Amino acid sequence: MEISAAVVKALRDKTGAGMMDCKKALAESNGDMDMAVDYLRKKGAATAEKRHDRSANEGVVATSIENGKGYIIEVNCETDFVARSEDFLGFAADVMTAIKSAHPADIDALLAVHVNGITVGTKLTDIIGKIGEKIAVKRFATFDTKGQLVEYIHPGAKLGVMLELSSASAHDDVKQLGKDLAMQVAAMSPVAIDRSAVPMDVREKELDIYRQQAREQGKPDNMLDRIAEGKLNKYFQEYTLIEQSFIRDNTKNVKEHIEAVAKAAGDPVAVLRFERFQVGESN
Repeated sequence: MEISAAVVKALRDKTGAGMMDCKKALAESNGDMDMAVDYLRKKGAATAEKRHDRSANEGVVATSIENGKGYIIEVNCETDFVARSEDFLGFAADVMTAIKSAHPADIDALLAVHVNGITVGTKLTDIIGKIGEKIAVKRFATFDTKGQLVEYIHPGAKLGVMLELSSASAHDDVKQLGKDLAMQVAAMSPVAIDRSAVPMDVREKELDIYRQQAREQGKPDNMLDRIAEGKLNKYFQEYTLIEQSFIRDNTKNVKEHIEAVAKAAGDPVAVLRFERFQVGESN
């Protein structure tokens, strides 16, 4: 049957699929619009299945703060070209909307959330079919605080940070502290706020590495533990936030700077939590 250009355009407007895909869908569906939509969705599902094992190491990180609640997400694709496209960024915005509205517990629950009458999972299948790349919601985190939330997105949206301070003070120094610490986390990639928050398995792994290094350097067995403990202290100084050198003034560490700001503001200040998402990293 003859498929008019107007009908093809109407299907394209409804689904966002390419003109040739719309024309084929209508031809396969004998011009029935609803059947054509189903056809395109099935095509998207088939494409998604084919792309399942592909690597998706590009994408974006996005953040949002509203009324004491904070959200950070990472959505991946295969190429930077797609990561900058309207369709992909629109899907990422839908993911953020779903998380803010439903507060899902995990990715599976997120995919079941409806946005404008369509589940995130269906939207995901549809965009994979339309774009032809693997797309995935890699991770997200939510914050709920009576303190203060600070967000930072590095230019290019490949790296983002959400940081929570205990103080809700409007003091200018506290506000600036939040911004500086978010940038500190982005730049220096700490593994934890302080040494007490470093998981025991990470500590043991580091100690094993340092003992082995010392052993290979010919150090006596009775010195291995002491050497390893000394190097672990240096690890804490480099990889825990409050022990790192402050990026804006390396004559002091972050803890010392926080204490100075708290004294000036007349209000205790502490970092309660942070999340750092970088596109393509393992988590």
